[in-house]
Amino acid sequence: MKGLVDKPSYIIELLEGGVTLEDVIDGHICEQALDEKSAFVVGDLGALMRQHVCWQSAVPWMQPYYPVKCNSSPAVIEVLASLGLGFICANKTEASLVLEHGVPPENIILSGVCKQLAHIKHAAKNNIQHLVCESEAELSKISRLHPGAKLLLQLTTEAHAAETSMAFGFSLKSCRHLLEAAKELGVQVVGVTFHIPSSCQDLQLAYTHALSDAHCVFDMGVDLGFNMNILDIGGGFTGSEGQLKQVEAAVRPLLDAYFPPLSGVQVLAQPGSFYVASAFSLAVNVVGKKVMNRHWDSLTQGVNNEDAEFLYYMNEGVYGPFSCKLLGNCIPAPSVHKHVLCAEEGVYPSSLWGPSLDQLDQVVERCLLPELSVGDWLCFSNMGVCGLEEFSCLSSSPQLPVYYTVSTCDWYKMQGAGVALDSAMKNFSMVRYSV
Repeated sequence: MKGLVDKPSYIIELLEGGVTLEDVIDGHICEQALDEKSAFVVGDLGALMRQHVCWQSAVPWMQPYYPVKCNSSPAVIEVLASLGLGFICANKTEASLVLEHGVPPENIILSGVCKQLAHIKHAAKNNIQHLVCESEAELSKISRLHPGAKLLLQLTTEAHAAETSMAFGFSLKSCRHLLEAAKELGVQVVGVTFHIPSSCQDLQLAYTHALSDAHCVFDMGVDLGFNMNILDIGGGFTGSEGQLKQVEAAVRPLLDAYFPPLSGVQVLAQPGSFYVASAFSLAVNVVGKKVMNRHWDSLTQGVNNEDAEFLYYMNEGVYGPFSCKLLGNCIPAPSVHKHVLCAEEGVYPSSLWGPSLDQLDQVVERCLLPELSVGDWLCFSNMGVCGLEEFSCLSSSPQLPVYYTVSTCDWYKMQGAGVALDSAMKNFSMVRYSV
């Protein structure tokens, strides 16, 4: 941990001699003075490389395009750009960030359901040609401000519509009209994009409907003289290798039938959480404690701990890095910092809350934990896509420090793949971490 400096110079800690991520978290906890105990994030850049290897092994025929909105950390952008990923940018700010990291415009797709005029103009000025379009109103804006654009039409799917109360994209019934309007306006349509959520229970059925519809749109586009050559099957990849194999098993036979290799169609996907979820861990401190449902023992004038339920208040909550809880996402129970663990101690029903005292600020509704004290630490893993506005480097005043790490093993693998962290990443410096 020596050599840590203030932003905008970022440090990557190179872990040597068997040092683990847990050792790094423990070291940063011990660094803090008793009156500080501020929450912090640790990013494992090696996890990005491991997920990329997994992706290439399971679905080498799908080109990954990373949605920047998942995690806009500069380290993530630089590593994924070095690995050759494309990028999905929802707005002008994200597009500028990616361009600043040397990503060529042809590897960027500007998405967004209702794009601001300034964002379309920015794409045109920077030669970002691929834009997503999901309505005639968007088509009209793009034709005026970016007539050289190459459009991917956003196709709605039954699985996506079932998950959200607001259906975005066009249906198969309306696609002919949209294609004809594009033809009349002189705007090129080059492909189709759709999204199947990771929560979908029947992947086979969902992808069968979506790819069948996409094939129909391709046929209509070809009939109207468009060069249809890009198919984007969207996101919905959780980060699990098993789930990725399930998607591959559902999609591959359908692609062979509808979009065989000889068709020349380039197949894209948007693995966001797949790449970054496991790469970040969050350490928070217990700042308050309350005991509920405690039964008073009249004989001993004491407390029956077997009936105790504990409420713990942490220094971060849903109005910070746990904001995804407000969107209905479940936050898994954390691990307890090692000094708290004791084999002889029992565990008790516990709930975890943020510091706001707001009824909505409940991070974990119920979990089993040993009895904690104020000042103890909890570690949440898989936080790469949670509350990113709190530690995004796009923020003018990021609240949580981020400590980037990579093991020597992963570092050598990344160098072999062309990712030279000590030279290619302009805003980062390497320091060695060993015990």
